[in-house]
Amino acid sequence: MSLYTALRPLIFTLEAERAHRATIRALRLKPKGALPAADPRLAIDVAGLRFPNPVGLAAGFDKDAQVPDAILALGFGFAEVGTLTPFPQAGNPRPRLFRLVEDRAVINRMGFNNGGQAAAHERLLRRNARPGIVGVNIGANKDAADRIADYARGVQVMAGVARYLTVNISSPNTPGLRALQDKGALTELLAAVMAARPAGGPPVFLKVAPDLEPADIDDIAEISAAHRLDGLIVSNTTISRPALASRHAGESGGLSGAPLRDLAQQRLADFRKATGGTMPLIAAGGIAGAEDAYARIRAGASLVQLYSALVYEGPGLAKRINAGLVKLLDRDGFATVAEVVGTS
Repeated sequence: MSLYTALRPLIFTLEAERAHRATIRALRLKPKGALPAADPRLAIDVAGLRFPNPVGLAAGFDKDAQVPDAILALGFGFAEVGTLTPFPQAGNPRPRLFRLVEDRAVINRMGFNNGGQAAAHERLLRRNARPGIVGVNIGANKDAADRIADYARGVQVMAGVARYLTVNISSPNTPGLRALQDKGALTELLAAVMAARPAGGPPVFLKVAPDLEPADIDDIAEISAAHRLDGLIVSNTTISRPALASRHAGESGGLSGAPLRDLAQQRLADFRKATGGTMPLIAAGGIAGAEDAYARIRAGASLVQLYSALVYEGPGLAKRINAGLVKLLDRDGFATVAEVVGTS
């Protein structure tokens, strides 16, 4: 039994958001040291970046870019901070974060609570010379008169401190945000975003929802390719509700964790087909172990991201997944993880 497993019942006596804030405070106290050595077989090139391993921490954990180096020290190959909006906002009323313990899941309706891009920019600027890939997830303020302008502004402000940028239009917790996935709106959005990226600026990824119709998937793939997007993150949380055992099953918001696994895997396969394998895909949703990560990579993902699984598996999860991936490479006769992408 790991130390985290032993402590988890005590941690779970804390309200979920309070526990999360305590975790961030603890990580801020962690001394900054050298990043852990990565097995060279796990290194992979995506969008012009060399990732030491394919396992990243998704946006939502470090909303204000307070602890990216502590995250990388846990064995993650990259850390994505945010979602960051142009101006600070409080988000939705509490409670807004719920553990569904029986389902190994989480429901959140946070609503892009963050301290704004300016404050995060200062923190990231101070660590800019440090090693490690830190991406920045950008969003629009809830009360923005022009949400597309908010995304363009986010690109301009954060490009200098981000190794990559993620355009998040798939959160279900800002009313109307997912409408930006519609064909006309997405065309306008990506045109503005790519025009705002400075010459030689970082790669730009688009994070999409799992709750899409086949026509939506084809449109997103076509528009993303037309605007030379650097990759797609598949997928965000779901508003669907499979059978759940927890007393929190009826809470509104986005569902993540184990119940999202099959839907996210299917959407990854859908986008692999729609893009014809011509665009890098980053898989997210329901990834809790090496077998999950390996299945997504075989299905076409070059990278994977997780967050909710940390709640149940603890801070050693990234290192365990990477160790498991090496064993799976050996089992199946692959020399590198890059060779596995899209083999299923």
